[in-house]
Amino acid sequence: MALSSWLNLYFFWEKKWFFIAMLGGAFMLQLPTPQGLSREGLIVLTMSVVSVILFITEPVPLPTVALLIIIGQVVLMGHDSTEVAKSLMTDSVLFIMGSLMLAVAVVKQKLDKRLAWLIVRMTGTQTWRVCLGISVVSGILASFVGEHTVAAMMLPVGITLITLTSDDPRKVRNLAAVLLFSIAYGASVAGIGTPSGGARNAIMIGYWKEFFFDPTDPETRKFLVSYVDWMVHAYPMFLAQVPVVTTILFLTFRPEYRDLSRAVVKLRAVIEEEGSMKAADWMAIGIFFLVLIGWIAISGDIGMGTVAIAGAAAFLVAGLVGWEDINSGVNWGVVLLYAAAISLGLQMKETGAAQWVAEGFLAFLSPVGASEGFGLWVAVSALTTGVTNVMSNGAAVAVLGPIVLKMSVAANESPIIIGYITAISSSFAYLTVVGTPACTIVYASGYLKATDFLKVGWKMTVASSVIMLVVAKIYWPLLGL
Repeated sequence: MALSSWLNLYFFWEKKWFFIAMLGGAFMLQLPTPQGLSREGLIVLTMSVVSVILFITEPVPLPTVALLIIIGQVVLMGHDSTEVAKSLMTDSVLFIMGSLMLAVAVVKQKLDKRLAWLIVRMTGTQTWRVCLGISVVSGILASFVGEHTVAAMMLPVGITLITLTSDDPRKVRNLAAVLLFSIAYGASVAGIGTPSGGARNAIMIGYWKEFFFDPTDPETRKFLVSYVDWMVHAYPMFLAQVPVVTTILFLTFRPEYRDLSRAVVKLRAVIEEEGSMKAADWMAIGIFFLVLIGWIAISGDIGMGTVAIAGAAAFLVAGLVGWEDINSGVNWGVVLLYAAAISLGLQMKETGAAQWVAEGFLAFLSPVGASEGFGLWVAVSALTTGVTNVMSNGAAVAVLGPIVLKMSVAANESPIIIGYITAISSSFAYLTVVGTPACTIVYASGYLKATDFLKVGWKMTVASSVIMLVVAKIYWPLLGL
């Protein structure tokens, strides 16, 4: 056989999952449109299935999937290219971009090394204790200011410990995975802890009030869930998951180094060499602190993305980082990937595809007794988990919230319990790179593969689901639910 033939066979073998995904998508588009689903909805579902296959198997660079999503919206759905382009640059995308730029600026100031040194001094040098400490710090911060912020802040810390352990990424592949996933999953499991931990929580609180609260009926005041009420119900669940995160990560990846003494010695030498904090260091801390205040205080008015971009601009204006550093340090392909995923999620909502899937899923489970009681809890959790791994958790709750709350009334179940289960399950987006911004941010480091998320994500999904259902069955009744 000629060399060119062998090369062609090799190419097709290497790209086999790409062609399998394309053929599968073409087959789905030839199917009759199911009852209750529009033609546009079928196209969006097809694009989602194809995208998920490509996200998991990674036969082409992931930014290529983003380009295909954009092309599909224009060619297959007939959308105007200008409108599609507008849907790509949302506040969430600005936030991801600004957060990655801020992370580069923090690394440039070497503040990440000082934060890493602070954590190591508290935990010691054993790898599992360092990872647990990173998850705890990431979680506590993320429970109040959101996982996006914390992932961007902590990413340089993880990278610092990785690079000081070895200059060769191949020699610390598993160590990098446990450190970076400690950041992403620590932040993700904490997002359920308070209403400010994620938009999904605020969305559900709003639904409870809109659907069930009646000012003339004192009995409905229970649907006015306060900040403290949410914390009482959800924060213990976050605390219970933190050690589980570290355990699952170590069982899955088994890091090459069980002790980070080597990195700690280098880190201490670097800190001692740098000496005391300089004016530029304090200026950088001041800017980042102002960004945090902006996210907490004014992001509701101008958007979290605007605050992030303003912070990056402030670092550039102050001369604390150069554009060449930003340009080379930010993974722009990841920004494009997340933009396209959000755009596809919006189409899932607008075409009614997400609602059709939800209703069909629940109708399918009804004959096996999953339409009420504990079975309904499991079904709602599984449905939300599936949807949130394809679209953003906020969008998942926005779409599924009205459906599951209505079902809770029909099944004579507590809307508050079903609402909590829905909002909390929407944080179980462990399986894909684009599941949450925290996952996207750590993936942008270049140390992780898309398959890593699937490898450890299913274990995290099972563990988190079990913990949530146990809490709902045993702890929440003690609180009167």
